[in-house]
Amino acid sequence: MNAIRPMAGGEVGRSVPRLESREKVTGRAEYVHNLVVPGLLHAKVFRSTIAHGRIRSIDIAAAESLKGVHAVFTGEMIRKLVAEPYYGPAFHDQPVLALDKVRHVGEPVAVVLASDPYIAAEAVQLITADYEELPAVFDEVEAMTSKAIVHDVLRPAGTFPDLKHLVGRRDTNIALDYQLRRGDVDAAFAAADHVYEHEFHTQQVMHTPLEPMVSLAEPGHECLTIHTASQSPSFVRIEIARLLGWAENQVRVKVPYLGGGFGAKLYIKLEALVACLALMTRRPVKLSLTMEEQFYTITKHASTFRIKSAVSRDGRVTGRRCEVFWNGGAYADIGPRVTQKSGFTAPGPYDIENVSIDSYALYTNRPPAGALRGFGIPQLVWAYESHTDLIARDLGIDPVEFRRRNILREGREQATGTAMRDAGIEAVLDKVAERMLWIEPFDRGTGTIRRGRGVAIGFKASIAPTTSVAIVNVSADGSSVLYMSTVDMGQGSDTAMAQIVAETLGLRTEHIKVVHPDTDVTPYDMATLGSRSTFHMGNAVKLAAEHARDQLKELAASLGLPEGNNYEPKELFKKKYGMQAGNVIGVGSYIPPYSSPEPGTGLSANVTPFWMIGGTGVEVEVDTETGHVRVTKLVNAADLGAPLNPAVVETQLSGGALMQLGFTMFENMDLDAGQVTNASLADYKIPGIHDMPSIIDNQIVEARQTTGPFGAKGVGESATFGVSPAIANAIHDAVGVRLTSLPLTPEAVLRAIRAAAKNPLEG
Repeated sequence: MNAIRPMAGGEVGRSVPRLESREKVTGRAEYVHNLVVPGLLHAKVFRSTIAHGRIRSIDIAAAESLKGVHAVFTGEMIRKLVAEPYYGPAFHDQPVLALDKVRHVGEPVAVVLASDPYIAAEAVQLITADYEELPAVFDEVEAMTSKAIVHDVLRPAGTFPDLKHLVGRRDTNIALDYQLRRGDVDAAFAAADHVYEHEFHTQQVMHTPLEPMVSLAEPGHECLTIHTASQSPSFVRIEIARLLGWAENQVRVKVPYLGGGFGAKLYIKLEALVACLALMTRRPVKLSLTMEEQFYTITKHASTFRIKSAVSRDGRVTGRRCEVFWNGGAYADIGPRVTQKSGFTAPGPYDIENVSIDSYALYTNRPPAGALRGFGIPQLVWAYESHTDLIARDLGIDPVEFRRRNILREGREQATGTAMRDAGIEAVLDKVAERMLWIEPFDRGTGTIRRGRGVAIGFKASIAPTTSVAIVNVSADGSSVLYMSTVDMGQGSDTAMAQIVAETLGLRTEHIKVVHPDTDVTPYDMATLGSRSTFHMGNAVKLAAEHARDQLKELAASLGLPEGNNYEPKELFKKKYGMQAGNVIGVGSYIPPYSSPEPGTGLSANVTPFWMIGGTGVEVEVDTETGHVRVTKLVNAADLGAPLNPAVVETQLSGGALMQLGFTMFENMDLDAGQVTNASLADYKIPGIHDMPSIIDNQIVEARQTTGPFGAKGVGESATFGVSPAIANAIHDAVGVRLTSLPLTPEAVLRAIRAAAKNPLEG
């Protein structure tokens, strides 16, 4: 069973049931929410009720005097432990607790600790704060010129290679302005037969993982252990050590399973606060957010996208100008990377010689925005694929045919100057059209029920440069353990990585043990985000397994055994040590090549290690009396290289598309002067069973990634790209109205239908 042999095949490409399935369905899986330790104090947070203001005073006396309260802390008390108590992946702009100012409703201002969480919650209600209210700005475009300045001082973090250039613009709300210039856009527009210009908007939404954010910190002797629901344990360790002025080996970060993340649990969220509280009290401290509190912690960027295209009479896009404004909220989080990394894909997956892009990360007085499944790409695809359909319809060209004329093909340069390699853009488009039966007759409906269909295609560059390290330990009995800091939050990464080890060592996947992230045990990984794990960690795991395999071969040779035979590890170890003893440790480290964009133009010959491609086709029914839209068919097609586990890939495609369906049709954070008025699952609607399309068709388009592990690359976000524009395009096809702002609620559809009836030429 445990024979070491050259790649025997069969494990990669097999639909292996998820390794943790039994633990989860039997309730035995470990989550931080279930963790209790002796002497535990529960933290509850007092939060700002205004969007922008200077803190005049905070009265904690009544809270401190409540029986059962252990302690109450404010930002000034934190400053006695940490001189500069600010954190963040792009800018060190976020205080552990508010200092001097509050910048959004819901910002943590003070915290109560008690052994009983209910007493802590009661005490929070006794805290009062007095503010000098300041002018606030909430809209991303207004933030460009607003006199309401969210941050007086900007502290670039300088942590990541791709963000080391960050400085921000002093006395403005601009955290990052990214430009890309290729060709001569002005000349393209001057020579164009047609010019099209549109503006699109997306709303602020929430991740709503069913496991809310939670962290627990345990102080030790000149050390600290943090148990946390995090997608980035290595970053948490580095950032907490920096914050405290400690060595990394004084901070230990342990992550069990996550009950969903979707980008919400990246970088530092609660860890800095519980770390400081644990050190100040010398007691373990746990902070568990409610669902409502998550709405004030991290969200998805609202955006405004202005797009203008020069088009020839034969339907070729010759020039494109894009302006994207990202509403980053009060703290930058990773918004500058969204602005830059997603911003350069704003022209879409099309072969356009002349491109101008301006992408802005903006501070406002809304709750902070950061990574959310798709990392800005769904906002961009919503705009450029709606824009693409409008052009095609105006020119009288079939929308699929128009895309084919302009699609970016293998070897051609994307707007950045990076050649498109191993990316099946046209294959994905063709697969969507095929599964939609696009060239066949289509029932348009009758009476008040009208039917339409639409397609959309999008792409995403992977984050680079980032590093992943893996360790594979082969024991004396031939069993194998994989050590890595990739976090399995439901995407099946443990299983996929075990398949890579099994394929390389000639074992069964089910016999590989995967150790959960523990920074004292598992090696560095940048983070579980942006669909990078399959490619980056997958390559590191493969290298580690190959290193272990090669050592076993060397051991056989050192024992004088004939080459070409397969020897079980336990035979080799027994021959070497005379008993069942010893280990072989394989180590793999992977970082892809990368070329920084040129200053001024933003051009780069190698801006990403791989491209993710996703296409969507939908059929909808629109009730013209109510504006209600029902998606009856949803086709997802994605190029993910070679699938490591086809069954898991299919669930990833369904999950991504259905999540984006919610953002498209009804999810929206309702804000009143910065206050979220629907911050609960009772009022903030996410998709339910009755919102599911009756037909969901997932299609894997294999376009082998030559640089990926066994030809694979990421897929977790690909199905999110095209959902919103495909539905808007289908609504337009059904009833002739174009919506340019999300969500596509029945009210919005009905208003558009009635407006078109009053002004038929505009409809």
